[in-house]
Order: sequence, then C-alpha cells, then structure tokens
Amino acid sequence: MARFALLALLAPTLAAVAAPISNRAFSFALQSYAQFQISGGVGGNAAAQANAVFVDPFPADLTTVDATSLDNLGTMREAAESAETDEFDPQIDAASGAAADALQVGKIKNKVLKLTGEVQQIKIKIAQAAAAGASTAALEASLEAEQTKLTTNIALDVKNAGKASTGVA
Repeated sequence: MARFALLALLAPTLAAVAAPISNRAFSFALQSYAQFQISGGVGGNAAAQANAVFVDPFPADLTTVDATSLDNLGTMREAAESAETDEFDPQIDAASGAAADALQVGKIKNKVLKLTGEVQQIKIKIAQAAAAGASTAALEASLEAEQTKLTTNIALDVKNAGKASTGVA
C-alpha cells in the first residue's frame, strides 16, 4: 500500500519532468560524406540504407525538426549530389569493364541516398509549413517530382541486387 501511495505522490512530478523532454526540438548532426555514404558493398538495398541515414533518425513529428537540423540535412544531401557529379561521373568515364560497372552501381545507390535526403527535406518543410498555416502546394509538387525520381532509382538499384558496388568516399 505504501508503494502505491509513493507512486501517487511521484506521478505528477514524473509527468512534469517527462513533458519537456517530449516537446524538445529534434536535432540532426552534420556528417561528412565519408561518414554517411552508402555506395560501397553490393547493390539492391539502397532504399533501406538511405532511410537509415536520412529518414529513420527523424521523429514521426517532423514539425519538431529544428532549423539547424534541416540545414544539416540539406548540406549532406548536397554532398551526395556533389559526389555524383564531381566523383562518380569522372571515375565512371575513366574506368572500364567491371570497375566501371561497380562504380555505376555505386552511383545509383548514391542517387537513392541523395533523393531520399531531398524527399525527407521536402517532407519536413511541408510539415512545418502546414503547422504554420502556410500553403504547401509548391512543396507538394516538388515532393511528387522528387519521389518519382527516387522510385525510379530504387527500381534500378533493386535490379542491381547482389552486384558489386564501389563508392567514391
């Protein structure tokens, strides 16, 4: 009986301490491309790997993502985009045979990563705009276009399942 009385006394205090924790803004740390790239290994699982980087760490309530986290997400997505154009493309052009094929598989995985970051960034902006009562029409159109590209590249990656994949980081 004494345990229940103690619990009854502590419950309001515990609830008061727990409430601010759930209302805190989410924070997403900036990483270098080498820390988060997914292009090595084999093809076929890029969607899950990209989600582990750009989707899974985020809370279900995207309105809690702070501005710095949104900027970090954008910077990381841009790093993946730069890897595609500045690293993958020239290396693929310079390679041949199996090396070129493995780089191409890695490039597709990188595209899935880049586009997953882009889609997540747009989803956060939509959630925050909607919460602020702002129009989301332009963002929704952008989301649809990027989601289409992502779906296409995921399908290409799935076709590469089990094939060697080379990264550039």
